[in-house]
Amino acid sequence: MHGTDGQPATASRGQSHVVGVALMLSLAVVALGGLTMGVGTVLDSQASNADAERVATGLDDALQSTERTGHYSHELSFADGSLTTEDRTVRVLNETGDVLQEYDVGALVFDDGTNRVVSVAGAVIRGEPGNAWFVSEPPITSSERTGALVIGVPLLGEEETSVSGQGGVTTTLQTNVSHTERDLPTGTYAVAIETDTPEPFERYFAEQNASTDRQSFEGDDRDSVVATYHGTRDAVVVLHDLALEVNG
Repeated sequence: MHGTDGQPATASRGQSHVVGVALMLSLAVVALGGLTMGVGTVLDSQASNADAERVATGLDDALQSTERTGHYSHELSFADGSLTTEDRTVRVLNETGDVLQEYDVGALVFDDGTNRVVSVAGAVIRGEPGNAWFVSEPPITSSERTGALVIGVPLLGEEETSVSGQGGVTTTLQTNVSHTERDLPTGTYAVAIETDTPEPFERYFAEQNASTDRQSFEGDDRDSVVATYHGTRDAVVVLHDLALEVNG
């Protein structure tokens, strides 16, 4: 029996079989390569998330301000990324929106290109604008029953720093914490926090029955979340000066 080209049919079938096997091997190699890339991407993402979680926990531990006084030191490590100080402002406003007090609180920002962690105004925040959440909350408390309003304002300090690297970075965060109280006259007050992740602050203030809006203040690079505590309040501002130093 011969094929249409005059060759034996068995030879034709053999050639087709070889071509088919080669094609399947090629497809298998391509699929395996894609699978390897996919697994690598997932592993990189998991490593980045774990790194951000460690940094968030580390910042929360290192920058404790309300329950400490004096010198503290905390080692912070991350695989890749940068740790940088940035400008942020907290303001206290009266019922007509006039600024009564203004503080340069600063922010400490970790960014590895995939994950972001920010410590600002006593809160530690993970995530990007539009998808961010608190790891720890700001030290601002309110009681409608007693009318008390305690506005804790952690100040990182005046030092500007930037630490970055790849393949493993270890830095030491040193603080020297002190506290100052400033009483306010009885009245109605609002607190404005400059942030590029307003959503977790808005959720937090809503739980305290404060109304919120967003406002731009002159000299700021970002909008502020403004939380208004309605009713007459016995208010006090507590400054927690951390005098932060970052030693890379």
